[in-house]
Amino acid sequence: MNTTNKSAIVLFAHGARDPEWAQPFRKIKRLLEARQPGVAVELAFLEIMKPALADAVAKLVLTGYRSIKIAPLFMAQGGHLKNDLPKILDDIRAGHPGVELTLLPAVGDVDPVLDAITDWLVSATAG
Repeated sequence: MNTTNKSAIVLFAHGARDPEWAQPFRKIKRLLEARQPGVAVELAFLEIMKPALADAVAKLVLTGYRSIKIAPLFMAQGGHLKNDLPKILDDIRAGHPGVELTLLPAVGDVDPVLDAITDWLVSATAG
């Protein structure tokens, strides 16, 4: 299969000691794969859990992907996204020249996500 022109996305989350913490992110991965069967989807973590972002990208590159979107599943632009992630991406880019990495906004910076949360809260508290 020629993957050089196909899309890939890495869902990037913080990580936690409790393995159940990652269940919502695994569900997002499954839902995305079902809705976009032509898109390769990997899940990666900043710390504690595996795989790390660099490992997830390397796996995609090894299978031929050259255009990869990184989707931070973080609610806000804290130190991890402002400081840690740019350094991680610089290292990944240095190790994979010719691979296009596109950083998407954090989910908490995306209006449709915030609207969906607000809609749910309105319906959960209406009464």
